[in-house]
Amino acid sequence: MLRSLYSGVSGMRGFQTKLDVIGNNIANVNTVGFKTGRVMFKDILSQTVAGVSAPTEERGGVNSKQIGLGVTVAAVDTIHTPGSAMTTNKPTDLRIDGDGFFAVSSMVDGGDGPYLTRAGNFELDALNRLVNADGMFVLNTEGTAVTLEDGVTAFSISQNGEIISVAADGTATPTGQLIAVAKVTNPAGLEKIGGNMYRMTPNSNTEELDLGAATAANPETGTGAIISGQLEMSNVDLTSEFTEMIIAQRGFQSNSRIITTSDEVLQEVVNLKR
Repeated sequence: MLRSLYSGVSGMRGFQTKLDVIGNNIANVNTVGFKTGRVMFKDILSQTVAGVSAPTEERGGVNSKQIGLGVTVAAVDTIHTPGSAMTTNKPTDLRIDGDGFFAVSSMVDGGDGPYLTRAGNFELDALNRLVNADGMFVLNTEGTAVTLEDGVTAFSISQNGEIISVAADGTATPTGQLIAVAKVTNPAGLEKIGGNMYRMTPNSNTEELDLGAATAANPETGTGAIISGQLEMSNVDLTSEFTEMIIAQRGFQSNSRIITTSDEVLQEVVNLKR
């Protein structure tokens, strides 16, 4: 009887975790570059009441008798499918049309990371350096901060991430400076650190992170092209999230009912003494 109580408790804990993840997904439905999460469950080791026996010439085989002991969370996955594109026509708003990540750092030379992000809502600071909303520097393929030269009145960014400067006389000149796009072998292994950023882990890349150019300049990297004037929105699907929320709610209620029923049966056992 106590097994059903603990199974019900484990189910309630699991669905509570699922509701926590769903709530975070819905809260970030409009967060630029956000990737949705999902909870996967697995059963807990079952208790074997009777073992298995092999068949013989005189007698058939008998299967084992096992009673499950509940459920636990197997994984909380991050789904790195691309989000929809939102056109802003702002030159410093960038979207990666592929699987790569922007590299950002709190240091000009990128010495403290770098950190990775899919959120391309960048700005220019007072020193003409490309930064994100938190003031972290966007890195180029050399591992240093992307910086515009003095005297540049306008600029554009090509699909391979190259900065093309426009002088006061209207002359467009490729600067040779490329915005870095990093390729991660296992994006699901990245660690979320907040601020739309990820940190490398031993399970995301087995080798040192390569800050290469976008696919348009280096097709073998498979990182994708950089699209200027667009942002990648969240890949959260509200329809799926609300459906999963209903399932999680019903699962939570069902497990609470298991606990209530087990308690009523235990109460009847206690009343036998009277």
